[in-house]
Amino acid sequence: MLLLKGMLKVLLLSLIGGYTFSLLHIPIPWMLGPIVVVMLAQFFYKGPLKWSDQMRDLGIVIVGTSIGVKFNTDLFGMMGSIIFYMIALNAILIGGSIGIAYLTSKWGKIPLKAAVLGAIPGGLSQIVVFAEEEKVKEIGVISYFQVIRLLLVVVSVPFIVAGQVMSKPSTDARLTIGLVLLIALAWGCSHLMKRIHLPVAFFITPIILFITLQLTTPLSMPQVPSIIMNISQLLIGAYIGLMLKPHMIKLPVRVLLGGIFSAIALIALTIGSSFLMSYALDTTFTTSFLSTAPGGLDQMVLLADAVHAEVSLVSMFQTFRLLFIFIIIMPLMKLFYRWREKKKIINNQKKDCQQSRKQFSKVLIKAYFSK
Repeated sequence: MLLLKGMLKVLLLSLIGGYTFSLLHIPIPWMLGPIVVVMLAQFFYKGPLKWSDQMRDLGIVIVGTSIGVKFNTDLFGMMGSIIFYMIALNAILIGGSIGIAYLTSKWGKIPLKAAVLGAIPGGLSQIVVFAEEEKVKEIGVISYFQVIRLLLVVVSVPFIVAGQVMSKPSTDARLTIGLVLLIALAWGCSHLMKRIHLPVAFFITPIILFITLQLTTPLSMPQVPSIIMNISQLLIGAYIGLMLKPHMIKLPVRVLLGGIFSAIALIALTIGSSFLMSYALDTTFTTSFLSTAPGGLDQMVLLADAVHAEVSLVSMFQTFRLLFIFIIIMPLMKLFYRWREKKKIINNQKKDCQQSRKQFSKVLIKAYFSK
């Protein structure tokens, strides 16, 4: 009952936020509105505010479905040339993140390991789990860095690209039984893929599923109505709005400012790398920027859909970045920290041996002269 009441309050706040932002003609209003209103409400309202993970996952499945049913399969023919730029841009982003983390750790007096985990643009839950496995004590700092980056990116990026296209006109598509069945199929398959630990399963599974159906069956894919996309924005926005907890801002001022600096620096790095992508692949700045922005995969794809960017390309780059981090960067980090710990243990053992030898020598010398 308490969970239901908390969710109803968040739903009401999200509706107010989404409607208000839509009246103000702000990009992706049904995601940004809930984020801002729900986030601010936590600092003034002390009662329970709750949102179900399953509601967020349903929103992500809808976004994945909308991408999958209209995915540009011609991009597969360009994969040979695109993969190089995917790797290069991700290397720039990860390398830049580590550099920014180093500066942040020095200025904010944060352990470098915690600063790096806070700056790496991966999923919050996966980063926190990794930090716990590595026995990093600064979980609160890492969570704050990840959340503040996501919030700043999601809130600022729409206004950075708003000059391209402010909003997308509503489609005439109608909700059909076929679309409902496809979303239900994607929901069920996503749960199965999550059990085998597929990264970002609720987003990637619908895309793979509907691309496969397009390539192997004569089925015609239905369009997703605007109202369904608005619902998905609200389901995701309400969850993100609850991520920044009031206790997070009780960190030292240097840490708070360090998190903001880290996020802004990553956005600046993204702007620079997006110009390179735009020139190399002959894409618009909007498409290249949203492809490389260090925000949430689903949020960047929603925004790409709202401003008429190349949604298929954005989803490919964003998905590749997450897989690149989860499959390559995180295991490499784990190996590096394991190697460093072993090296530290060996160095400590050498120091202990040297000290023992010195003490033994002193004892022998003292014993000799005592005769």
